[in-house]
Amino acid sequence: MLACKMKPLPFNLCNPKKRPAIINRSYALLHFIAATSLIFYRVSSLLHSRPSLPHLLMFASELILSLLWLLNQAYLWRPVSRKTFPERLLQEKGEELPGIDVFICTADPKKEPPLEVMNTVLSAMALDYPIGKLSVYVSDDGGSSSTLHAIREAWKFGRSWLPFCTRFGIKTRCPKAYFSRYEDDLGEKGYHEEKEKIKLRVSSMISNSPYILVLDCDMRCNDPTSALQAMCFHLDPRISSNLAFVQFPQKFHNLSTMDIYDGQLRSVFLVKWPGMDGLQGPMLSGTGFYMKRKALYGDIVQEDTDPIQLKQYLGPSNELVKSLHRSNHHNSVNNMDSPSRLLEETRNLASCTYEKETQWGKQVGFLYNSVVEDYLTGFILHCKGWNSLFCDPPRPAFLGTATTKLNDTLLQGARWNCGVLQVALSRFSPLIYGLSRMSLLQTMCYAHLSLQPLYSLPMWCLATIPQLCLLNAIPLYPKVSDSWFMIYSYIFIMSQLKHLEEVLSTGDPMWTWWNEERIWMMKSVTSYSIGSLNAVLKFFGLREANFVPTNKVADDEQVTFYQKGIFNFQASTIVLAPLVTLVSLNMISFAGGLARIIVKGSNWNEMFGQIFLSFFILMVHFPIVEGMMFRKDKGRIPPSVTLFSLALSTCFLCLGSLILMP
Repeated sequence: MLACKMKPLPFNLCNPKKRPAIINRSYALLHFIAATSLIFYRVSSLLHSRPSLPHLLMFASELILSLLWLLNQAYLWRPVSRKTFPERLLQEKGEELPGIDVFICTADPKKEPPLEVMNTVLSAMALDYPIGKLSVYVSDDGGSSSTLHAIREAWKFGRSWLPFCTRFGIKTRCPKAYFSRYEDDLGEKGYHEEKEKIKLRVSSMISNSPYILVLDCDMRCNDPTSALQAMCFHLDPRISSNLAFVQFPQKFHNLSTMDIYDGQLRSVFLVKWPGMDGLQGPMLSGTGFYMKRKALYGDIVQEDTDPIQLKQYLGPSNELVKSLHRSNHHNSVNNMDSPSRLLEETRNLASCTYEKETQWGKQVGFLYNSVVEDYLTGFILHCKGWNSLFCDPPRPAFLGTATTKLNDTLLQGARWNCGVLQVALSRFSPLIYGLSRMSLLQTMCYAHLSLQPLYSLPMWCLATIPQLCLLNAIPLYPKVSDSWFMIYSYIFIMSQLKHLEEVLSTGDPMWTWWNEERIWMMKSVTSYSIGSLNAVLKFFGLREANFVPTNKVADDEQVTFYQKGIFNFQASTIVLAPLVTLVSLNMISFAGGLARIIVKGSNWNEMFGQIFLSFFILMVHFPIVEGMMFRKDKGRIPPSVTLFSLALSTCFLCLGSLILMP
């Protein structure tokens, strides 16, 4: 009998989500027809509508919403899920597994407690990976002595902690999580904007591992097998040649049942990234990813590249250039003549002046000059032909701390949205730079995120113009008896049902739909607006980009509010005033419009759309109404903000009414 050579089992599987794809495409087709009909109605009625300005603003708003909706459909076109088999990888590769460098970033010990950094370092050191093939680096941009001391103590503790975890098969290898009966809530989790400070050059000299794991200082390793799972993709000969990074979702240990601030970022990590995984791969998400070092060096690093040209790109270090082609990646230290020479070389590479007149941050390494360098770096990698993958195992690979305060949520969102809009306004605008370098659907995904701040324009318009016209008995929507009204009703109802279907399909309860609706509207008129304004100011050179570390410390009071599902309105006036002003405006217009219909006998048939819109906004934002009028605790909206916002909304309605007078 002839012996048949068995084909080796794959390290991973990719499963297209056929049912969600069919639902998404069917919905997209019907919604597209409805949106096209709506635009036709607006265009055909625009010339006959008086006054024309409100109708023109509504048309512009509906046009922007339609464009952003169209771009958003790319996420939903081909969602997939993936499964890994680390045991197969170990059987076949074993000691041949490549080395991994772990980069952990921190900046300010007051906002990022050294204890959190220690726990993250220890959890990374305890990854289930062959001994001698894992190196951990801490990039402390603040140069804090307390952080240095904490890392030394972590190293001492690790000498006993790591063998303990290995001996007893401990899965939860973060000491704080293991020794605590419950998880402490430590505040906000956000993307770290300082990846440009990662010392890629230094690690090239010391360990030079072909793969890199990047973590925020508070994003601890929760599953020790995450490295093996990532290698199931990176070492798969079918996909490894053009695979740049494997992205794991950001998950959090301190989420409340209600999650009123959408700290889990459900739509990103459970809907959008799996959708992009079916295209060219998800975007780089700042933390929790395993990156191929070669992808960060760019196209210049080839075997036959002129050394002089390499130095123009990488700087004058001969040792760095030599490290690019070493066959023994994880024993680079042994290639140096002495420890003192190694120390001198690493100090040179770590200096701020080394990068001058080189391509670091431009074509090599993580891209600089952006507060969303993760988004920009991932975008350029995809434009160069690299792919990425999304791995979401049943046990979370990494756990961080979610935001527990409204102020932090909105200001953090403003920083992100400023960054992505800056990219949209730069030469790297996805719709211009990416369209000829990536697939259409992948380009649409990047374009949607970069243009996301533009939601602020239609949301401000929808929260003010119909309400102003309601008080002045100016109809902006078709009559209820008109067949065109069915188009508006269909778009609104089906959009809500589609959102609800997505929430339920990802295993979340129904109240998540309502909470996400609320926080999205809040972000649209605050985070998106502030981010857009800052991006425009920076575009014209009126403001410089800056970085402020996210505060990882929270007090017990704010955590108590969050865990109970109660909004904490102890926030900056810059984010509170717009919210309270718009809610006040809708309260006045709803009451005034309803009174006009009842007392003066105005046409209910014509004004129903605007009455319903004001009512819906008030229902969604009832926590703000409650904070203005009923709450007496410390988390209420300050009376000064309420009075200021009431005065502002009244002035707007009065001035607007004067402008609309015939």
